[in-house]
Amino acid sequence: MTDDIKQYAVQKSDAEWKAQLSPAEFQVLRKAGTERPFTGEYTDTKTVGVYKCRACDAELFRSETKFDSHCGWPSFFAPLAEDRVQYIEDTALGMKRVEVRCANCGSHLGHVFEGEGYGTPTDLRYCINSISLTLTPA
Repeated sequence: MTDDIKQYAVQKSDAEWKAQLSPAEFQVLRKAGTERPFTGEYTDTKTVGVYKCRACDAELFRSETKFDSHCGWPSFFAPLAEDRVQYIEDTALGMKRVEVRCANCGSHLGHVFEGEGYGTPTDLRYCINSISLTLTPA
């Protein structure tokens, strides 16, 4: 993961984030952790609505772009709009991946993968931690 100088619309200290988020939410959203596969509340959710950043409430994904990838985390083939997410090169595990962050507050959401052969319009899989999201039903 590269250090980024981007100024986010929502900026808080670690102490402020810790007061707002649960320890598990803080670990994933602010420290780029990952929840265990097949444990998140939205992995198999079919509810129609909008997925928002759990940290700042920015709208990120729509249920219409969610698909069953069977990878253990919610998967989407596109964000609500490209300016809603930020992409950062991540080489932390000895491989090149692309981290996805909320463009409004800089919180870690997950990673995006390309060319895996899913039958989606974009050939992308946004592999997003449930704990990074809040679903607002339509």
